[in-house]
Amino acid sequence: MDNISTIELAKFFKILSDPTRLKILLILAKKECNVTELQTLIGTSQSTISHQLKILKQTNLVKYSKSGTQVFYQLCDKNIKTIINYAIEHILVQK
Repeated sequence: MDNISTIELAKFFKILSDPTRLKILLILAKKECNVTELQTLIGTSQSTISHQLKILKQTNLVKYSKSGTQVFYQLCDKNIKTIINYAIEHILVQK
């Protein structure tokens, strides 16, 4: 932990602690989606999805690309998927 503080690490885990953000990340770990798809899959409002995506973009967990008028979101890197999968594994081992 020479190059990163415990505060930065805690902030990272805090981002993952929100259920809606985590649902978005789990969906994006499988495929890229637009806001409408995420809204349908999660079952929440467009403004909620957009707000959470803004946070995920600001923290470099999610990136986007445009295709015409559509904006598609995807994970920034595979490490995020790996971290989530390790957490799931840990939870399953504890059961």
